[in-house]
Amino acid sequence: MEKKIGFIGAGNIAYSIVKGLIDQFSNIQENIYISNRTFEKAQVFHEDFGVHPERSNVDVIKKCDIILLTTKPDVYKHVLKEIKEYIREDQIIVSIAAGISIDYIEDFFSQPRKIVRTMTNTSVLVGEGMTALTPNSQVSNEELEDVCQIFKSIGKVDVIKEEHLDVVASISASSPAYVYMFIEALADGGVLEGMPRKKAYQYAAQAVLGAAKMILETGKHPGELKDMICSPAGITIEAVYALERNHFRASIIEAMEVCTAKSKKLVNK
Repeated sequence: MEKKIGFIGAGNIAYSIVKGLIDQFSNIQENIYISNRTFEKAQVFHEDFGVHPERSNVDVIKKCDIILLTTKPDVYKHVLKEIKEYIREDQIIVSIAAGISIDYIEDFFSQPRKIVRTMTNTSVLVGEGMTALTPNSQVSNEELEDVCQIFKSIGKVDVIKEEHLDVVASISASSPAYVYMFIEALADGGVLEGMPRKKAYQYAAQAVLGAAKMILETGKHPGELKDMICSPAGITIEAVYALERNHFRASIIEAMEVCTAKSKKLVNK
C-alpha cells in the first residue's frame, strides 16, 4: 500500500491496526503518521514500530491520504472542529466510533468530503477482528478498497448499509463480552466439578474457538453442527435441554435487542 495513513488517537485500536499493517505490508511504517493528546503516547508508536509521531492533529492531516479517527467518541466533536479547515477533497476520513453517523461528520464541512464509517471489535487486538464499513457517496470503489485493506490486516471486513451498523454493534462489537461470560460460566462449571480454574479456562476457550471455526470453515448451519454432537439419550442433549429450559437462546436474543436499541439512542447524542 502506497497511501499515507494517519491516526488521530494512539489507543489500543490504533496500536492493533498499525501492528497489523506493518505485519502485512513491508516498509509501510514510512507512510504512517500518528498524533495524540499526549505526545508521549504517539512516541511509543515510533519506538515500537518506527512510524512518525506528530505533535498536532493538523500535522497528521497535512501529510496523509487516509485519516483514521481513533479517538474516543466523546472527543470527536473537538477533533472535527480542529481539523475541518484542513481536510482536502481528495482525503478519506475513517471513523471507528460507535454512535457517530456519516451525516454527523459531513455536517462539519462546508464542502463534500470522503467519509467511511466503520464498526469493529476488540478481537482486532489478536488479528481476528470483524469490521463493518459504510462509505458515503463521495468515496470511490478503489478508495473503499484501500480502506478495506487497512482493516483486512487485523481480521475480516464487510461492506454494509449504514442502517445495519447498530445491529453490528450488538452482534459483533459487543458480543465478545457475551462470549467471555459464556466461557467464564463454562469454566465455573468445570471448577465446580473439580477442574483447576486455569485449565478450565483453557478448555472452555479452545472449545469456543473450535466451534466458531467449524461454522466459518465448513459452512454448515449451527443447528446441524449441534445435532452432530447430540446423540440420542446422550449427555450433550441433556445439557441442551437444561439450557432450553432456562431460556438460553431467548436471553441472548433479548440482550441483542436491548444492545441494538441503546446503540440507536447513542447516535450523535
